Amino acid sequence: MPAIRILLADDHVVMRSGLRLLLERQPNLEVVAEAADGREAVDMAAAQKPDVVVMDIAMPHLNGVEATRQIVARNPAIGVVILSMHSDESYVLRSLKAGAHAYLLKDSAESDLISAIEAITNGKSFFSAGVRKILKEDYIFQLAKLGSEDTYVLLTPREREVLQLAAEGQSNKEIAALLNLSLYTVETHRTHVLQKLNIHSVPELVLYAVRKGIIS
Repeated sequence: MPAIRILLADDHVVMRSGLRLLLERQPNLEVVAEAADGREAVDMAAAQKPDVVVMDIAMPHLNGVEATRQIVARNPAIGVVILSMHSDESYVLRSLKAGAHAYLLKDSAESDLISAIEAITNGKSFFSAGVRKILKEDYIFQLAKLGSEDTYVLLTPREREVLQLAAEGQSNKEIAALLNLSLYTVETHRTHVLQKLNIHSVPELVLYAVRKGIIS
């Protein structure tokens, strides 16, 4: 059986060297090329026609998601493994929509990369444990159906009101009075907001609201 041909795309030389050492210990894996930025990855994929591209998501000149989109559009037979520091659902969804077949967190690359490559060459997907947990959440499937990458679209109008008031520092009791709702109803809305946005603390909630321009 011929070796699986791999293109490594990462802007850090040390990272690429480490991945090459890891992969070339396996007799059935061969690193045929390396790329230091997204545009180079697209060009190298077209020239070398690897079986698998191991793609860093944060790349200069062209990010890993857009590079993946172009590579898969030109040659759908190429499997792409995304390596990322981010487990946020927006990164995962953007990568999957671009055509990636596997999404690994960088801290699990050493233990998962070979399994991921073997999985996608057999027509399967592969995700790090932390990413699998996210993908099991119902709201991720709702996002996929909506074709959206932003969990904010899943909030009801009332949940958006509660989000803003909570981010502004209002207590559940104060929110209940302002919106003329029961305390129980506000607590329920607040729980749903945290679940849908995958937020676990008030500081995270405030930061999210600032990023979205909901509060300043």
